Amino acid sequence: MSPKILVVDDDEAVRKSFTLALEDAGYHLDTAETGEIGIEKQKENGYDLIFLDMKMPGLNGAQTLREIRKIDPSVAVYIVTAFSKEFFKDLEGVKNDGIVFELIRKPIGSDEIVQITKAVLTS
Repeated sequence: MSPKILVVDDDEAVRKSFTLALEDAGYHLDTAETGEIGIEKQKENGYDLIFLDMKMPGLNGAQTLREIRKIDPSVAVYIVTAFSKEFFKDLEGVKNDGIVFELIRKPIGSDEIVQITKAVLTS
């Protein structure tokens, strides 16, 4: 069975860029435009890798990450954001609670998306 990847971002252009980069590299992924939808998709599908935006309407990335960790504490999660300073306290709180994640700054290119995906899913 091929690995399952989820991209949670409210920006359609960002979701499309991940889709194009990973489909061109032979991966299949699902997308969600809100944290709430991402959480439901994780419950239903159990992804191997999640790329998660921080600044979204409704639940932000830190809140979404907390809920995802309740479902699966081991799924690889990469928070992809241009707003890390704005959300520093939220991310610090998540890290202090022992919740593991990686942080990537936007913009992120196709090559970097593919490199991260390959590294995570082949380890």
